[in-house]
Amino acid sequence: MQNVKKLGRQTWLFSKEIRILGSAVAVGPLEGQGPLGKEFDHIHSDNYASQNSWEKAERTMMRDAADSALSKSSLAKDQIDVMLAGDLLNQIITSNYTAHELSIPFLGLFGACSTSMEGLALAAALVDSGFAQYALTGCSSHNSTAERQFRYPTEYGGQKPPYAQWTVTGAGAAVVGEGPYGPKITHATIGKVIDLGIKDPFDMGTAMAPAAVDTIKTHFQDLERGPHDYDLIVTGDLGRVGYAILKDILADQGYNMTPVYNDCGIMIYSADQDVFSGGSGCACSAVVTYSHIVNGLNKGKYSRVLVVATGALFSPVSFQQGESIPCIAHGVVLEGGR
Repeated sequence: MQNVKKLGRQTWLFSKEIRILGSAVAVGPLEGQGPLGKEFDHIHSDNYASQNSWEKAERTMMRDAADSALSKSSLAKDQIDVMLAGDLLNQIITSNYTAHELSIPFLGLFGACSTSMEGLALAAALVDSGFAQYALTGCSSHNSTAERQFRYPTEYGGQKPPYAQWTVTGAGAAVVGEGPYGPKITHATIGKVIDLGIKDPFDMGTAMAPAAVDTIKTHFQDLERGPHDYDLIVTGDLGRVGYAILKDILADQGYNMTPVYNDCGIMIYSADQDVFSGGSGCACSAVVTYSHIVNGLNKGKYSRVLVVATGALFSPVSFQQGESIPCIAHGVVLEGGR
């Protein structure tokens, strides 16, 4: 691709003015009660989102986010060349059904909770290379659909350890294209799969932190940068456990993350909300990025942000067979704004 340069082994440099032209999020009631609630586009009053199943509720939220992102970008769905989306459900059914409803050429993604930045990086690459003029990317998760698939039916009432996380109910979407406004997508660092042998499906923070460390360190090395080059660095959904682990590991390697580092799983809920060690799920990083971070870049609160979405690449089958949990993290740099 003539318009894309590769820096180091894993980082892409986008040469065109690739921007987020419009973004939007939809969430459930618990997320709407959190500290970022005023920045969300749609807050549903119940987790069913006026549907008759949680799966249909998740689909409704993804459609809400996609429709509002299109509206904010002043583009119609037939102007979008490709949609890239994913979720946590088997065969990414939320994304598949939403793509059918929108009738946009579709590429389905599965990066678990890293899907938000995987999609944003690929959307920017397609626009930068000329294969698409405009791309729509998004992802979703729902606490009740994820619990039913990965752990226990919610009716079972199974107890969780304090280091567990709460899957965010919501969806986020963004329209990517060349333009004079909106946060500019300048770089993407594509992560490697890291597996340090963690097998506890509740301990996602510990499992995913090493993958985030690897991507962030590689990003710094590829660009010859450090934490001080960013106003904000956020991970996708490590929660309080993974957040502490990442800071400690990177400090041992010479990077002081404390002044600029936060985690979307911590940011989305307040300390008095009963969400164990914080948020998780595909929607976690998408909801925070496509509302609070995009708004902050557009308003001048932030000049340069690195978003590193983290994902646990396991399934109910692999867990039940005693396999460990491989993880990955993808990072995208957003700059400027309007």
